[in-house]
Amino acid sequence: MRARATLLAILCSVAAISAQDAPQTPAAVTPPPVPSFTDWLAAVKTEAISRGISEATVDSAFDGLEPVPVVLERDRTQAELTLTLDQYLQRRLTKPTLRTARGVSRQHAALLKRVSAKYKVPAGIIVAVWGLESNFGRFSGVRPTVATLATLAYDPRRSAMFREELFSALKILDSKDVEPAALRGSWAGALGQPQFMPSSFLEYAQDFDGDGRRDIWKSTPDVFASIANFLAAHGWKQGQPWGREVKVPASAEDKIKEAAPLQTAGCLAERQMTVPLPLSKWRQLGVTTKAGSRLPSAALGASLVDAGHRKFLVYPNYQAILAYNCVHAYGLSVGLLGDAVK
Repeated sequence: MRARATLLAILCSVAAISAQDAPQTPAAVTPPPVPSFTDWLAAVKTEAISRGISEATVDSAFDGLEPVPVVLERDRTQAELTLTLDQYLQRRLTKPTLRTARGVSRQHAALLKRVSAKYKVPAGIIVAVWGLESNFGRFSGVRPTVATLATLAYDPRRSAMFREELFSALKILDSKDVEPAALRGSWAGALGQPQFMPSSFLEYAQDFDGDGRRDIWKSTPDVFASIANFLAAHGWKQGQPWGREVKVPASAEDKIKEAAPLQTAGCLAERQMTVPLPLSKWRQLGVTTKAGSRLPSAALGASLVDAGHRKFLVYPNYQAILAYNCVHAYGLSVGLLGDAVK
């Protein structure tokens, strides 16, 4: 009996020592509780006022505010991210779209000429962005922007970005540039016919018709000028193309991977295109125009966008289009539609 007790004491001692020597499993960290929407909104109000936005503006904008669940559903199913490039182009660049683009270009030719002359952006590209963003002025958004942005800012997925956009929307209201009832846009909070996020409105929207207001909902001159100003501010160079569709022979693919690896910086689309090489280098690598002819021997830098069945060389102006929406399906659609209008 004593032997069993002694053995038990030894085993207990060994177990205790082993427990001391064993690595300690860190205690699970309990995430902080998620505040209610009401409490979260109260904190946003306090910060907005600290940023110089009037209390009256914030109270009016937040009165009766509730999250909008359908906004989160749309956020998870963006067409540019769920369709293949061929599907997206087929849906966007239809024959009726091309006819409409050419028709409105003729209709607004004089205005487009003035806007293009001031901002140094081709009329075709302006019309292409306008067409893709608003169906040529037919759509400017119907969702109350403050409720939309508050929903997206409260959601943890991209909270920081949409919180800043919410503050920008409040600044727009505070500036009296837009009546509160008119501050409407898309499910993502994008405003008016150019579909500017509020921060872009504050920085790039233009009063081209000279009425003292930047009306990107109803004023076609303001809409065209705002689109052109955005592209110019993001580096569009007058006289340079955006890019071209090309042919890449299978025999050149390994050489291209070695000579032009994918970029490692930038947004998703930028990291899905190669580092730029001079057109003369692409010509040496065997890349040809879509028709099979030789590329021009020029020093203009170009990156390859491999879209599966279709491939494109894109130039620096393409970066300005990606600044609008950094997805190749969108950027290529703008470029192709702009060329078709031209």
